[in-house]
Amino acid sequence: MTELSYASGTSAKPLLGDTIGVNFDRTAAAFPERDALVEFETGRRWTYAELSAEIDAIALGLLDLGVTKGDRVGIWSPNRAEWVFVQYATARIGAILVNINPAYRVHELEFVLNQAGIRTLVAAPAFKTSDYAAMIEEVRPRCAALRDVVLIGRESWDALHDAGRNGDRARLAEAARDLTADDPINIQYTSGTTGFPKGATLSHHNILNNGFFVGELCGYDQEDRVCVPVPFYHCFGMVMGNLAATSHGACVVIPAPGFDPAATLAAVAAERCTSLYGVPTMFIAELNDPSFATHDLSSLRTGIMAGSPCPVEVMKQVIERMGMTEVAICYGMTETSPVSTQTRADDSLDRRVSTVGTVHPHLEIKVIDPESGVTVPRGTPGELCTRGYSVMLGYWEQPDKTAEVIDSARWMHTGDLAVMDAEGYVNITGRIKDMVIRGGENIYPREVEEFLYTHPDIVDAQVIGVPDEKYGEELMAWIRLRPGAEPLTAESLRAFCTGRLAHFKIPRYVHLVDEFPMTVTGKVRKVQMREEAIGILGLPDKDVPTA
Repeated sequence: MTELSYASGTSAKPLLGDTIGVNFDRTAAAFPERDALVEFETGRRWTYAELSAEIDAIALGLLDLGVTKGDRVGIWSPNRAEWVFVQYATARIGAILVNINPAYRVHELEFVLNQAGIRTLVAAPAFKTSDYAAMIEEVRPRCAALRDVVLIGRESWDALHDAGRNGDRARLAEAARDLTADDPINIQYTSGTTGFPKGATLSHHNILNNGFFVGELCGYDQEDRVCVPVPFYHCFGMVMGNLAATSHGACVVIPAPGFDPAATLAAVAAERCTSLYGVPTMFIAELNDPSFATHDLSSLRTGIMAGSPCPVEVMKQVIERMGMTEVAICYGMTETSPVSTQTRADDSLDRRVSTVGTVHPHLEIKVIDPESGVTVPRGTPGELCTRGYSVMLGYWEQPDKTAEVIDSARWMHTGDLAVMDAEGYVNITGRIKDMVIRGGENIYPREVEEFLYTHPDIVDAQVIGVPDEKYGEELMAWIRLRPGAEPLTAESLRAFCTGRLAHFKIPRYVHLVDEFPMTVTGKVRKVQMREEAIGILGLPDKDVPTA
C-alpha cells in the first residue's frame, strides 16, 4: 500500500508549559554572569543578570503607565537592545506585543495602530530616511486607543526606564500570577501582498516552544553565540533568534540596526559567533562582500537559512566558505510560530541542500490535493498543511480570515506547494499562486531558478510568469550577474538551457537587475516584479497573473 504524505514529530523532550517570563528567569538564574545580549555596533553588552534587570525595569515602567494584561503595546524600531527589553518586558506582565514593520509608512502605521487597538507605542525616533516620530504625530489624532508614545533614547524612554528602576518588584510577581502559557502575547502582521496585512496572534506556548525546539535542533547551549541580522519584528528574529537563544542560555549578538553584510561578518568574527542567521539574499550578500576574506569565521558551527527558498549553490558555499557545517534549513510561516520543518545536523549534505528537512518535534504535517483536501501519496506534489502547538490562535479580530486558513480540524493551510519523499523529507516547490501555467503545462519557478544558479555568471535569479497571448503565460527571468560578467541575453540564456531544461521551462524574457524588490524580511516581492514587468514588456495590466 502506498504511504501517504503525512508525518508527526516525536521528541524525548516534552513541550514547555512555561510563560516566557518564567522561562527567562530560569535561564537568568542558571547563567547570571554569562553574556546574554551584545549590540555590536555600539559596544553595549549585558549579562543575563544585567538583561534581567533591564527587562524588569521596562516591565515596571509599563505597569506604571497603566499597561495591564491583554493591553497591546506596539514596537516600531529596527534591531537594537531596547527591542529585546520590550519583547521580554511585555511578556512578563502579560501585555500583547505588536510588531510593526520598520518599513511601514503613515497609511500602514495608522491601520495597525487602529486594527490592533495599540494603547502604548514604543518607537525609535527615526531610522535611515524614516522619521518615525513625525509619522506618529501625524496619525496620532486618528488613533483613539493610543495613549502613550515612548521614543527610545528620548526623555520619554528615560522616564519609563527610571520609573521602572525605582518600582516595586512585588508588582511583577503579582502580574505574573494572572498569566498562563496559552495567553496571547504577540501579534505579527503578515506581509500582505494584496489589501491590508493580517495580525497573526501568537501565545507564550506558540513561540516559546518553537524557539526552544529550533535551538534544540541547532544543538544550542550556554556556550553558543547567535548572530541575528534578521529583523526582530519578524518571527525569524524574535523567536528563532531571541527565544531560541534565551531558552538555552546562549548569547544574542545584534550586528547592526539593519542588515549590513560587512557589519555582520565583522560581528561574527569579533564576537566569535557559533551560529549565523539569514535569508538567502543575506548570505549571498555576505559571500560576495569585498571584505569577506578578511574576516575569521572559524568560530561558526551552525546557523539557519530560511525565509524564502534556499538555492542549492548558495547553501553549498555557506558550508564550504563560511564553515557552517551544521547549518540548518527551516521552513515555516508567521502563522505557525514559525517553524514546521527543519534539517538536522546529521542529515546528509544532499538532504540539507535540497530539502527543508523533516517535521519539527510535537508537530504534524501533511501534503494534500488543494482541490479535494485528500492527503496525497508520498512523492506527489500538493499543498503543505501543519497542525499542533505552533498554529496561531487566529488573526486578530478577523475570525473570517482565520477560517480561510485554519480548518475545522485545526490544520493550517500554508498555500505552499510541497513534495514529501519516502523518508519524510519535504521539498517546497513554490507557492500555489506562483505556479505558472504555460500552454497547459504547470511550471514551478523554484525548479527553473535552481537550474539558473548553475550558470557561472548568475549570482541570483528569480522567475515569474508574465501574460502571453498565445500560451496564457510565459516565463521571465530576473537575473543578477557577477561583477564583470558579460551581459546575458535571452538568446544566450536559451542556449545555456537548451538540452538541459524542457523547452517550455526556458525563460522567454531576461531582465538584468542590480537588486530585486524586497520586503524588509528579505523576501522577494514577485507581485511587484510582475507589475514592473508589465511596463517593461508593454503588456496589458488586466492580464497580470494574480498572486
